[in-house]
Amino acid sequence: MHDHDGISLDHLDRMTDSTGLIQHAIYGVPRRDSGYTTDDNARALRLCARLWGRLPGERMLSRVTTYLSFLEYARSAGGGFHNFMSYQRHWLDAVDRGDCQGQTVLALAEVLGSSLPDDYRALARELIDAVLPTLADLRSIRAQAYVILAWGHLWTAGVKDLEPLETVAWFAARRLLECYHRSLRPDWPWFESRMTYANAVLPHALFVAARRWPKEAFLEAAKASFAFLDRETTSTDAGLPHSFFWPVGNDGWYAHGEDKAPYDQQPVEAATMAEAALAAFGLLAEQQYLAVFQRARGWFHGHNSVTQPLADVRRGACCDGLRPNGVNRNQGAESTLAYLWAELLLLETQQSLGVDRQAATASA
Repeated sequence: MHDHDGISLDHLDRMTDSTGLIQHAIYGVPRRDSGYTTDDNARALRLCARLWGRLPGERMLSRVTTYLSFLEYARSAGGGFHNFMSYQRHWLDAVDRGDCQGQTVLALAEVLGSSLPDDYRALARELIDAVLPTLADLRSIRAQAYVILAWGHLWTAGVKDLEPLETVAWFAARRLLECYHRSLRPDWPWFESRMTYANAVLPHALFVAARRWPKEAFLEAAKASFAFLDRETTSTDAGLPHSFFWPVGNDGWYAHGEDKAPYDQQPVEAATMAEAALAAFGLLAEQQYLAVFQRARGWFHGHNSVTQPLADVRRGACCDGLRPNGVNRNQGAESTLAYLWAELLLLETQQSLGVDRQAATASA
């Protein structure tokens, strides 16, 4: 069953209960003892809020309600959000100071910048305002990048009274630029001494910053770092007739001066690369970025190093990654949401470019 614009949410619904989105799966079956994460519920909220904006309906609003309610429950009295919850609904961590904060604000920004009911948007603003002191103290550069993306979405949507969040985003963009120049080497135009996970969110954030503050040096760093990431994650191996996306594997990552870990490849890399490429295209209108988007999205559909699809289009599910011997057949929350987000990006791109869906999908 395809629930929305040809995108099936069957597996997402299967992984969601009255509390929220369960973190992991055994094959396509929810693994309840893995509990829940705020990260995953934030990603699900962002997706469903965006889908609701395309075609509002009670079923989608119910999904939004579940995930937004989870984020509200995750907030701490001292500021910030918890991340890990057991299946018994017990928080397993102190307030997380890492990526969870940025992911959550990005999802809340999607709600606040939408046409969802007023009380949903009011809650999103309340939660963003409450977490602002925590955002100012973030040390994770990816969390800072997500904050920039959140603010950029709200700025583009024309939401008013954003000055406190804009201040946080401005300083976050400056810190990203400082990290870039600190790690910069002639053969390594990157933000850290190694590439790890969700790499593309870093240049993506600077593309967003460059749109708002064009007189700063954000665009130069964004273009150089994204071009480097694209070179390092594009391959012509595996017998395919064209180049394909080969992300940094999390089994060792990619340190400066060493070889890139070829596996385990994670779906989040393809989704973040696809989104960053579209941000670059939106700013610069250069066709090369659309090609990067198509490569990254194609990874889900078998244009990868093992020439096997990870996506189950019929159910809207995605396998957890690529190993040397094939796919990891478990279909967890993060992987599934990465795939669904890439498909949504395709729909939005087709709509903005006036491209026929069937023709564009065939060319991907």
